[in-house]
Amino acid sequence: MSSVEGRLVKLSRKGDRSAFAELVDMYKDKIYHLAFRMLSQSQTAEDIVQETFLRVYRNLDRYDESQKFSTWIYRIATNLCIDQLRKRKPSYSPDAEMPDGEGADWYSLLPSEEATPEDQIMLSETQLQIREAIQSLPEKYKSVVILRYLHDMSLQEIGDVLDMPVTTVKTRVHRGREFLRNKLDGDFGDKKTETF
Repeated sequence: MSSVEGRLVKLSRKGDRSAFAELVDMYKDKIYHLAFRMLSQSQTAEDIVQETFLRVYRNLDRYDESQKFSTWIYRIATNLCIDQLRKRKPSYSPDAEMPDGEGADWYSLLPSEEATPEDQIMLSETQLQIREAIQSLPEKYKSVVILRYLHDMSLQEIGDVLDMPVTTVKTRVHRGREFLRNKLDGDFGDKKTETF
């Protein structure tokens, strides 16, 4: 945890609202982008951001300072997104061809972190195909792929966020990439496989 974050967390625990507001400013856009990429709905992503910070505020006394603050907040946000995905009760099986999706190793083809949902109108056909493929990922692969390739987290960090062994994370990243590779074969042909 950076010294700035550490100071802000300690002040927030003592009831300093301006310190907590600074933590919110540091993470609100990152959490929004994570939620939007997982859920593809602007309003729902905004709701996830609000709920994440509400839970962070209520549970600051439970935060373990031996772990990174970013890991803790991403865990809260990711779990909220996964709960939201489960509520949707998707009608596909993990082995079936999926309808819609979000991201993988094609980070360079996606818009920057500053992109908003409105910016999607401007995305190239390739970017849209990649976003659709990512959205089509089964839930268990979607979160690891988004955290790995769109938030540039290490396998260990993803394991910490999702509370799973690194070996499981590695397997899911690999299977998620395979799923995306197969999904995009029809869209890009052989040139897509060069991305991996």
